[in-house]
Amino acid sequence: MAAVSRALSRRLPARVVNSFQGRNPAPVVPIAAAAQKKVVTAGRATRHCNVFINHRGADTKRTMAGLLYDRLVQHNVRPFLDNRTMEPGDKLYDSIHRAILNCEVGIAIFSPRYNESFFCLHELAMLVEAGKKLIPIFCDIEPSELLAMDVQSHPPEMLQRFRKALREARYTVGITFDSQNGNWSDLVSRTAEIVVKSIKGGGN
Repeated sequence: MAAVSRALSRRLPARVVNSFQGRNPAPVVPIAAAAQKKVVTAGRATRHCNVFINHRGADTKRTMAGLLYDRLVQHNVRPFLDNRTMEPGDKLYDSIHRAILNCEVGIAIFSPRYNESFFCLHELAMLVEAGKKLIPIFCDIEPSELLAMDVQSHPPEMLQRFRKALREARYTVGITFDSQNGNWSDLVSRTAEIVVKSIKGGGN
């Protein structure tokens, strides 16, 4: 599970990562198996969320992901964003699994290096396997570029899950955005409106 440990170190801020260093990571399991198991969270229980924001932190945490989180909160939506929602003492895997199982909508922010993150691909696969409505945002990347990278580092069964999830995202109508020339305010407002409408409409 070295890939998971490396992904966590890049993905989470120090205040959260430090809580997990030196521990053996929890096994990565498909969402179907996780759904059959009661998730027990030590410490503060992760609050229920409406929306799960899937993103590569190094690319978008300080820009698109953070802006979307703030705008959704303004709309009285309860989003899950790792460094905003979790606190030291929360179990990482349990918190994320629970958030994905309980959310109504998943926002997947695809960036040029998104596919290099095992953790991003795992979360995306979980959202797809859980049958959640997915809103893709293609930031500086075309849908056709969504291919699982670094194939030698992933077991075949994981690659199969990732490819299926990426294929689902490629064939889902999403939002394209050019970070150099696009209007950030318009992007955030449009995405928030789509999310609110999806939640009020029961995800249809």
